[in-house]
Order: sequence, then structure tokens, then C-alpha cells
Amino acid sequence: MPPLLALPFPAIDPVIVEIGPFALRWYALAYIAGIVLAWRYMRALVLNDGLWAGSKRPTPVDLDDFVLWGTFGIILGGRLGYVLFYNPTYYFANPGEILAIWSGGMSFHGGFAGTVIAMILFAWKRGFPLWTMFDLAGCAAPIGLFFGRLANFINSELWGRPTDVPWAFVFPNAGPEPRHPSQLYEAALEGIVLFLVLRVLSHRFHLLKKPGFLAGAFACGYGLARSFVEFYRVPDAHIGYFGGFLTMGMLLSAPMILAGIAAMIWAAKRPSQVAE
Repeated sequence: MPPLLALPFPAIDPVIVEIGPFALRWYALAYIAGIVLAWRYMRALVLNDGLWAGSKRPTPVDLDDFVLWGTFGIILGGRLGYVLFYNPTYYFANPGEILAIWSGGMSFHGGFAGTVIAMILFAWKRGFPLWTMFDLAGCAAPIGLFFGRLANFINSELWGRPTDVPWAFVFPNAGPEPRHPSQLYEAALEGIVLFLVLRVLSHRFHLLKKPGFLAGAFACGYGLARSFVEFYRVPDAHIGYFGGFLTMGMLLSAPMILAGIAAMIWAAKRPSQVAE
């Protein structure tokens, strides 16, 4: 019998609607909502002349065209990152499962790398500043992270460690112990808090005029938030801990933190970008 202080897990079916072989899942809807809303937010940023003071930036049409590139980068990078970082032995033995995204298994760090590659190629093709593209994507990425973590919660996956805090949940596939809702911690920190921090930096301090700063702030902020939540989240069973307490999420976030700090320092020392 679950402890009295544990919150009941909400009875939300991961499948929204199912018609024959077709099934629409909350996880897929979260990706769609995150991509669409992030795209609309990036368009709003480039249309706000007051944030740029004449700095060169992509046009709304450029961003419309980038949506497809970014989507492929997120999905392919996220899946391949999960395959390579989290369960390579299984997928190398079962290569037919590598592209079975509907069965679950996506890595943020892989999706991040895939999106970076897509942005590099797209900016090179269109001839606009790469770091500005990174900044725009960094400002919008927390939107997708928020919806993705909510979908993880609905799917009852990536749950936290056993705890006696009054907001613990008994997840249906995690045994009888009440656990930290680590997915909701990530939705709050990686989604809401990080979005608000970047919003202040872009709108109050006008740091879109310092290409690279907001991208660095996103990378550093995500790495710190993810590393913090890893203390409450159960690592993948087939990976476990490194050195007794480090997780794969921490190890993959450390380079993001360092690169983010370096990008912010580099951008801060450069003169503001203003169109001639």
C-alpha cells in the first residue's frame, strides 16, 4: 500500500487518441508543441527591432525555412545520442531498433548536438551570423524542454529517487516507494526558470547585440540545472553511477557548462554588433 503522504499519480493515458495502427501520444505532441512555439518565439525576437539596434539577424522567412532543418537535427541527433550515449550495446546488437523512435529513448545532449550541426549548415548556406542563430535557438529551447519534461512525467519515465517529501509520487512502473518527480523539477528549472533568465538577458540587458552570450548562457544554465536534478533522478539502470555518484547526465553536462562560460566571456569582451 503506498505511503499516505505520497501524491497519487495522475491517470493520464500516454496515448491521446488511437485509430487503427495510428496512435498520437503526448510525447509526440510535446515535440510538436515545443518546436512550433520555439519557432514562433524566435520569429517574435527577430521582429523586435528594439532588441537589436540594427544588428544583423535572420529574417522571419529564414526562420520559417529553418524549422525543417531544426526538426531533423533534434530528432536524429536526439535518437542517435541516446543510442550512442546510453545503450550502445543493445542497439548495436539490434540495429533494426535504432530508428524506432516511437518505442522511446531520446537524448537531450544528442538533440542539442544535432541542432547545432543543423544551425551551422543553415547559417553557412544563408550567409548570416552563426552565433546570432545560436542565441535565438538558446532563447527558445527552454520552451521545448518544458513540454518534453512534462511528457516524460506523463509517460512515467526518468523518475526520481525514493524520498519522503510530501510532494513525492508513486510512479506506476517504479515500485511502491514514493519518488521525487524529477521530470517536474527539470520542467521547472530547464524550462520555466531558464526561459525567464534568458528573457531578462535578451530584453532588459539587450544581449542579443552580443552574439554568443545568450547561447553560452543557455548552455551553462541547462548544464547546471540538469546536473542539479541528477542528484534526485535515478540514472539508467544499465549505466548506473560513475565513481559512486556521477551520472551520464552530469558527465555530458559538464562540457556544456564550461563551453557556455567560455562563450559568455568571449561574447562580453567583443564590441556590440551593429549593422553599418
